[in-house]
Amino acid sequence: MRSKIIIGVWLLIAFSCKQQQKEVSNEAKVAEDTAMTSCHNNLPSRFSNTDASQQIEPRKERSTEGMILVKGSTFSMGASDKRGRPDEYPQHQVKVSSFYIDQTSVTNAQFAEFVEATGYITTAEQAPDWEELKKQLPPGTPKPADSLLVPASLVFHGTDGPVPLDNAALWWRWTSGANWRHPHGPDSDIEGKENYPVVHVSWYDANAYAQWAGKRLPTEAEFEFAARGGMEDKLYPWGNEEPYEGEPKANTWDGKFPYKNTGQDQFVSLAPVKSFPPNGYNLYDMAGNVWEWCADNYRHDYYKTVAQQLAVDPQGPERGFDPRQPTVPVKVTRGGSFMCNEMYCSGYRTTSRMMSSPDSGFEHTGFRCVMDVTSDIE
Repeated sequence: MRSKIIIGVWLLIAFSCKQQQKEVSNEAKVAEDTAMTSCHNNLPSRFSNTDASQQIEPRKERSTEGMILVKGSTFSMGASDKRGRPDEYPQHQVKVSSFYIDQTSVTNAQFAEFVEATGYITTAEQAPDWEELKKQLPPGTPKPADSLLVPASLVFHGTDGPVPLDNAALWWRWTSGANWRHPHGPDSDIEGKENYPVVHVSWYDANAYAQWAGKRLPTEAEFEFAARGGMEDKLYPWGNEEPYEGEPKANTWDGKFPYKNTGQDQFVSLAPVKSFPPNGYNLYDMAGNVWEWCADNYRHDYYKTVAQQLAVDPQGPERGFDPRQPTVPVKVTRGGSFMCNEMYCSGYRTTSRMMSSPDSGFEHTGFRCVMDVTSDIE
């Protein structure tokens, strides 16, 4: 019963957001196609103050163990064909400095070590802050009962059949008790899944882990450069062969989204890290399995602002903005997930961009870290 109530509150908030979005229809129209196939657009944000409430002390040692050195270079960032969405254009020249990047997504075991060392409490394990939450809603939106504002996260539930693909609320459920330890709700756990990517982590959670590890989250440019694996203008980290052709190359949605996954790639949800071949830089799962948080704020028109000259180690726009949800700050996610399908978001393309509020947690979102090349690391 509790979960049904929580879903009801979520839908109330989602409806309010949609009402508010009608007021900015002109600018939203400009980016309409960008998120028609968004995995998680128009879902309510939590706005827990996780980033401000917990101060993380970095661990003493800094090590590149489990990381790959990617040598910097200049590359063409963004889509060069007609398969991209509007926010992937124009293709532009970017120069990135050399950096180390985690070979895999951060795993449950690695995140557990961080939590054990720091006592950190993730966003999904905290009750939403109504004073912050209401800032994204139209004035006068009534406050739900305090008993309904409970720790929760968004869990994927496949539908019984075909549904409109422009309404992510049809397959996401705001689930009380879902978090990184309990990815499907309080009756689930991660026992035996220590080498699976950690999920239900917000941007704040990912950033806190990175600080503790003496690392940082990758910029969007670094992520795309690393995902390309040394190749230029290829659709995917492995080349141009479609995911559903030949041998399985990534954990994606095989079949009809969101109601039929054939499991052709041997997985119907998350997969352990290193389940598929690495790319040219020996990096695993740069496409599929989980979306991964980047450091950058997201803007649908950001590429237009940096395309006139060579962008050197771009850090993204100063402020995040998505015209479809104008009051919600948004961060970039990259790489696609096990939910990505050709008929839906094709998020596993190397140039595909997605966004979410920094306090959001999902069953299909994780992260990996990078480190600058300096002389003070082991």
